Amino acid sequence: MRFRRAQDQDTLELNLVPLIDVLLVVLIFLAASSTFVRYRQLDVSLPQAQAQAAQTTDLLLAISQDGRYALNGMWLDASSGSPLSHALSSEKTDENSSLLILADAQAPHFAVVQAMEAARQVGIHRIHFATQAP
Repeated sequence: MRFRRAQDQDTLELNLVPLIDVLLVVLIFLAASSTFVRYRQLDVSLPQAQAQAAQTTDLLLAISQDGRYALNGMWLDASSGSPLSHALSSEKTDENSSLLILADAQAPHFAVVQAMEAARQVGIHRIHFATQAP
């Protein structure tokens, strides 16, 4: 009779790679399905209200290709920034005033920056730029 030695026995190994793969798939499934579930701990009915829009006065400043300004349809002298500041301060009605700049695509950048600086000096902090869809 021949007995087997302890060295000859096959060692059992637990292969962890397939186990990790299965657990990862289960984890992904649980994470994806939990984002679609909405929990409602409290049944709250929110009040309905109509908000009024803030009264803003939009000043329209157009800047042409050659850097000339038109404030609310009236042409201004573009040689210095002070007439623009004076015109903005005279047209500004309240603290909620905002400036809408309609600059030509070929307008010099300096003219746009000068208009923004004049608006800052006058106290207009909300400046918007008009664009068109391509």
